[in-house]
Amino acid sequence: MLSFTGGLKVFVALEPCDMRKGFNGLQALVDERLKEEVRSGALFVFGNRARTRLKILYFDGTGLWLLNKRLERGTFSWPKSADGGGVKLRLAPEALAMLTDGVDLRNGRLRAWYERD
Repeated sequence: MLSFTGGLKVFVALEPCDMRKGFNGLQALVDERLKEEVRSGALFVFGNRARTRLKILYFDGTGLWLLNKRLERGTFSWPKSADGGGVKLRLAPEALAMLTDGVDLRNGRLRAWYERD
C-alpha cells in the first residue's frame, strides 16, 4: 500500500495510455496532453485501455520516479470527469490511495475482487 500526503497534487490522465511508454514518453504526455510541468512535484497517473495497469510519474527534485502496477485480477475503477470532458482530472491524494487499493471511487465501496476471505 502506498501512502500519499495531503498537500500532494495528483493528476489522472483520463484517456488510455500506451503502457510501453517510459520516462521520456510519459513526460511528453504530461507536457503536451496534460499541459502540466512534470517538475512541479505532482504525481501523474496513466492507465491502459483495459484498466488493468497503471503508471505513476513523479519528480522528487533530483530525478524522475516511475511506479508501475499490474493487477492480477479485475480492473481499476478509473475516475471520470463530472462534466464528461477534459483530458485530466485532479484527485485528492487519499482518492489515489483508494484507487490503487481497489476502492470503487464511484460508489465508495471495496470492489469484490479485493474482498478478503
